[in-house]
Amino acid sequence: MEISFVLNGVPVTVDAPPTRTLLDWLREDRALTGTKEGCNEGDCGACTVMVTDNGGAKALNACILLLPQLQGKAVRTVEGLKGHPVQDAMVKHHGSQCGFCTPGFIVSMAVAHAEDDRNHDEALAGNLCRCTGYAPIIRAAESVADLPVPGYMIEQADDSQSQTLDAFADWYAKNPDAVLVGGATDVGLWVTKQLRDLPKIAFLSSVAGLGGHSVTEKEIRIGAAVTISEMIPIIAPHYPSFAAMLRRYGSRQVRNAATIGGNIANGSPIGDSPPPLIALGAQLHLRLGKKKRTLALEDFFLDYGRQDRKPGEFVEAITIPRQPDTLRVWKVSKRFDQDISALCGAFNIVVTRNKVTSARIAYGGMAGIPKRAAKAEQALIGKAWIEATVREAMIAVADDFTPLTDMRASADYRMKAAQNLLWRYYLDAQQQPTSVLEVAP
Repeated sequence: MEISFVLNGVPVTVDAPPTRTLLDWLREDRALTGTKEGCNEGDCGACTVMVTDNGGAKALNACILLLPQLQGKAVRTVEGLKGHPVQDAMVKHHGSQCGFCTPGFIVSMAVAHAEDDRNHDEALAGNLCRCTGYAPIIRAAESVADLPVPGYMIEQADDSQSQTLDAFADWYAKNPDAVLVGGATDVGLWVTKQLRDLPKIAFLSSVAGLGGHSVTEKEIRIGAAVTISEMIPIIAPHYPSFAAMLRRYGSRQVRNAATIGGNIANGSPIGDSPPPLIALGAQLHLRLGKKKRTLALEDFFLDYGRQDRKPGEFVEAITIPRQPDTLRVWKVSKRFDQDISALCGAFNIVVTRNKVTSARIAYGGMAGIPKRAAKAEQALIGKAWIEATVREAMIAVADDFTPLTDMRASADYRMKAAQNLLWRYYLDAQQQPTSVLEVAP
């Protein structure tokens, strides 16, 4: 298929298979070998490129970025950052050691500089340095923060949508065997790691009407194509704990690509967004041709690898009912940044006059699907909000789940952590410290 975009300031038109990655095309067809292949699965950041559309500049992993996703956008590689102040800063501050990761760091730093993002720890969390050179790299990023952005970084992109939502719905109803691609953070691995052939594929970034959001007095509606990065500022004013957890969703590069619809539709039992959405009572909006239906998100997940989605039906949007913020979400993983959850717990408990009047508790990583802890909820509702009640509910968690042991955690660890997260919620509600970061020195 034919794709047109701007590469390092020059318009290009590419005729390539739809599953060809930007990384392979850059290195093999354009001899732009500054973009490195490290993990080839979106983890290390060595292949980071800058992609500009009407939403601004973003850092993305070229190794799991398929060429059709670039239609109408502007791409800049490390070769296109000649003379950028971050390059000189890396030299002055000795930020490059073996040098293999350096191009990816340079691009991530340049994007953060262009967006005036000074949270360098977060902006660079998706770039791994095996030589442990992070301190001088951070110093290099800090040193250029106040310098002007080079003129060539201000690029215009023509990413106008090319297909209406109605047209796409009609096409997908007739082609239900097609693979839908949102951010390709999963599908990209099918291509690079599993070497799968995808004969029929549809890129949702070209469909108008799947993005955007709206906030009313009654609900927050979020389109399926909204990325995790875009979702954070939507959620933060209403449910800051949810937003804080989303900042640990993969890396900056992954959050810039991954969509909320994709995170839900793939049905992973360790997806980070379903537990808090279920705890909030979110509704899922599905569409098959002209027919639309709505169901509670918790009912979408039937069993491991099986969801309530008919052939040709797709996720159009999700809505969250507006409510007072009693939500707390905690992700448990071996690393703080860029790690898959061992489990994720979401707690939405309403207490009136020291009595629990409502409880919605959902976990990921404790079963084959994201699932509510029904027995733990029952142990709370109608009871006094005291330690003894919470301890009883913690015991009931063991009746809700039979977790597995795998490479991320043992069954015993998962159960103990799940129970302790409920205790953490109780302590948090009592405004007691639940982290060493909250304890005054």
